[in-house]
Amino acid sequence: MNPYLIPGLIVVILVTVGIGVYGLRFARTTSDFLVASRSVSPSWNAAAISGEYLSAASFLGVAGLILRYGVDVLWYPVGFAAGYLALLLFVAAPLRRSGAFTLPDFCEVRLRSRLLRRLATVFVVFIGCLYLVPQLQGAGLTFTTVTGGSYVWGALLVGVVVTANVALGGMRAITFVQAFQYWLKLTALAVPVIFLILQWQSDGRPPITPPAGATFPVATSVVVSEDAVIDGQAVHKGDELHFDAGAAVPAVSTVDATFGPDWLLPGGGDNTLFATYSLILATFLGTMGLPHVLVRFYTNPDGASARRTTLVVLALVGLFYLLPTLYGVLGRVYTPQLLMTGRTDAVVLTLPEAALGGGHLGRLLGALVTAGALAAFLSTSSGLLTSVAGVVFTDVLRAGRTGSVRDFRVATLLAAIVPVVLSLYVSNMDVSRVVGLAFAVAASSFCPLLVLGIWWRGLTDLGAAAGIVVGGGAAVAAVLITVLGPPLSGWPAQLIGQPAAWTVPLAFLVMIIGSLVTSRRVPADVGATMLRLHAPESLRI
Repeated sequence: MNPYLIPGLIVVILVTVGIGVYGLRFARTTSDFLVASRSVSPSWNAAAISGEYLSAASFLGVAGLILRYGVDVLWYPVGFAAGYLALLLFVAAPLRRSGAFTLPDFCEVRLRSRLLRRLATVFVVFIGCLYLVPQLQGAGLTFTTVTGGSYVWGALLVGVVVTANVALGGMRAITFVQAFQYWLKLTALAVPVIFLILQWQSDGRPPITPPAGATFPVATSVVVSEDAVIDGQAVHKGDELHFDAGAAVPAVSTVDATFGPDWLLPGGGDNTLFATYSLILATFLGTMGLPHVLVRFYTNPDGASARRTTLVVLALVGLFYLLPTLYGVLGRVYTPQLLMTGRTDAVVLTLPEAALGGGHLGRLLGALVTAGALAAFLSTSSGLLTSVAGVVFTDVLRAGRTGSVRDFRVATLLAAIVPVVLSLYVSNMDVSRVVGLAFAVAASSFCPLLVLGIWWRGLTDLGAAAGIVVGGGAAVAAVLITVLGPPLSGWPAQLIGQPAAWTVPLAFLVMIIGSLVTSRRVPADVGATMLRLHAPESLRI
């Protein structure tokens, strides 16, 4: 076992808790816990948003998907980053000017509807839990990969640390924690990748797309993750296979990855143009519907600060996503065994030692990327839990009365229970696939609500509710079928596995038609509300 791992993980946890305790000094009111009293500067806020947005799917999942599927999945990092462009153009400043604390608050401010507010609460909790699960799943995977310990203990450890941090310090403390964790994650990927590229060059630049019959560069032991047929022989889950350096990588019947040059070509495997467009829609439009991203814009002092924050986030997130892509590419050379076992999400964790050997350098860099992975789980989980706890606090526990800090802490505990329990049962799903489904739900529910609510005077509460129920409900159904239902093939698999291409237009269409039919329900003060959303603060009387 790597002797640097445990000390590195302990340092990350202690620093995270220490920064949270420091931030607790500034958290005294419920406004501090919910939106940091709307006093976070654009630079701090941008680093914090980047810290919470770059999740397990970004740190582990993107590299794993590129390792397994090739260029088709480059739309994941492109869409994750480009989503902030849509957020900048359509949502950031007006959302901050609305004065809301949460998405359900915005529904009531804009459409004066308690029913719509309750519906939005349900979707915020669902999206938050769906997004929290892969963070805890990634934590369990990391713990198992680097220590050989139990998946359950890794998921529970991150769950406990995050819950304690959010419950004690709220948004004020989490802002400091997430800003630190962004720079830790960037460093944890950037430093090792320099040594990995140098090692690849010193090895004579072995081909990125080895032909069928590729060999292992070093002696490797593989524990099979599921029953499979390897080179015509049946193997079972838990079997350990040993391969010497230079041994051929066997053919595995359960893995849909390819070794040849097709990996570099779009449209391989089961991917279609429909699935590609659906993925682009989900990632590009889903960002503006993610509760933990939107709540950050409520913490800016004004609308102009919200726009500046978004511009900085675009730069920080775009810089980060260059790195997981390189890990996925280099994983084709140095960790082909992951294609056998299906544990491609572990490529970032295993690549440094696989490429550089088991010496001090390889182990140090392995410990660094593991510390970065832990920071990814902690930062994103913190933001998600804060947003879900805020909604539970304002719409469930408080329910119209003045809430206390104690109520917020109770809401945090309640919000953490469901995703922690669910994470124990989805250990084998691709991390980025689960996150992609969360994006699809957000794009099919809150994206139409925000775009039409901010830019169209004619939106009504019943029209908005109908769009969320039909479009968002269809996306939720697709998620449940994907996670809990039987395996699908052909067009049903495409429609259900990547639903955004039809659920997003459906949500927009239903909202518009529903609002036109119920046009008498347009709020009487819609003119004043739209002025509030779009007029710069300096022009207000």
